[in-house]
Amino acid sequence: MASVQDQLEVKFRLTDGSDIGPKTFPAATSVATLKESVIAQWPKEKENGPRTVKDVKLINVGKILENNKTLGECQSPLCDVPGGVTTMHVVVQHPPLEKEKKIINEPKQNKCVCVIL
Repeated sequence: MASVQDQLEVKFRLTDGSDIGPKTFPAATSVATLKESVIAQWPKEKENGPRTVKDVKLINVGKILENNKTLGECQSPLCDVPGGVTTMHVVVQHPPLEKEKKIINEPKQNKCVCVIL
């Protein structure tokens, strides 16, 4: 049976100030699993919701969390109060569209124009 310390209560703060949660997760939960939870619980009325785990960035105590880390590894002993709720900030970053990729990847051509009067 898991102890209370093995369970962490987390809420996710969206960019508009609204929250998802709080919800309790085991300390061994991966950041990728947290992101999947955010995607599953994303409010349907909000536009531009994340579609994949790669679209979501979770920020805790000013650090972007890596997918392969666990919730327990991401805990800050200075900021997290035992039995309290941890707030993680959610940033959605969609990959660039194909049109944007072409513009970024195209080499710039130098154009020189001379006018003699």
